[in-house]
Amino acid sequence: MENLFLTMLINQVRALDQFGTWSNKSDEELLIQKYVKTKEDLKNIPVIADIDEMQIQNIRLIYQAIALAFEKKTGIMCSVVMEMSHEGFGRAVVIADKIVVVNKFFKDAHRFSFRSYENLVEEGEKMLENAIKTYEEYKK
Repeated sequence: MENLFLTMLINQVRALDQFGTWSNKSDEELLIQKYVKTKEDLKNIPVIADIDEMQIQNIRLIYQAIALAFEKKTGIMCSVVMEMSHEGFGRAVVIADKIVVVNKFFKDAHRFSFRSYENLVEEGEKMLENAIKTYEEYKK
């Protein structure tokens, strides 16, 4: 069974590779490099730090992938709205019609990550399923 969230995320990430830098990496390797951090990796990231633009973009790609997968499954157009301070505090929402289908607050977004590739896939699918349930519950 195809994982629609994962397909959309990979397409989003690969679309940003203008110079073919990641063309030799498998999809899984690329997503692990961008989104997976072990507990040991997190120990090396300070608790208080500014977030860089690449990390903000990587977070946005997750929610854009949710929105695209939602659109593909339901036919309803979505918008992603994301606001992030330089300190890593912010919010990401996915809006379908007039309904907020995903709402995520961030604190310490410079440490945003998943513990494993499987966790990334599982969380993405869960967000997509919850978005569809929320839409179905509140649509007219």
